[in-house]
Amino acid sequence: MTGTITRLPDLGWMLRPLIEIPGVRHAVVVSEDGLRLGHASAEGLSGAVAELSLAEAESLSAACAAMTMTGRSTAALLFGDGAGVRQLMLESEHGFVLFTAAGTGAHLGVATDTGADVGLVAQQMQLLVAKIGAHLSSRPRDPVTPAS
Repeated sequence: MTGTITRLPDLGWMLRPLIEIPGVRHAVVVSEDGLRLGHASAEGLSGAVAELSLAEAESLSAACAAMTMTGRSTAALLFGDGAGVRQLMLESEHGFVLFTAAGTGAHLGVATDTGADVGLVAQQMQLLVAKIGAHLSSRPRDPVTPAS
C-alpha cells in the first residue's frame, strides 16, 4: 500500500486579526475531518490554558469537527438532508467557543473569555472567512488504493 503524505502549511498567521480582539483567547483552523491547519493564542494570557500547545490545538480541532458533525446531524433532522451549518456556539461559565465554516472543507474556531463581545467576534470571523476563505479551505484527501 502506497500513498503520499503532504505537509500542510500552518495557517496560524491568518488568525492574528482575531486574537487581537479583546476577550479572544485562542483561534484554530480545522479541516472538516478534524485536522489542525493552524492555531494562535492571544499574547499575555493567564489561566488554565495561557497558550495553546500543539497537542491542545489538535484536541480543539478534533472537538470542533465533532461539534460540526453533531450540528450537521441536528440540522438534517430538523430541516432535511442537505441543511448546512453556518455557525455553532458553545457557552461555558468561563467563556464561549464559536465555530464557523471557513472555505471548502475547513472550519474556524475561536475561544473567548466571558467579557468578549461575542457579536463582534462572530462578525470578525465572517469578515476573515470572506477575505481569506480560499486559503482556509482544505481539499479532501485522495483515497489510497491497495496495491495489486
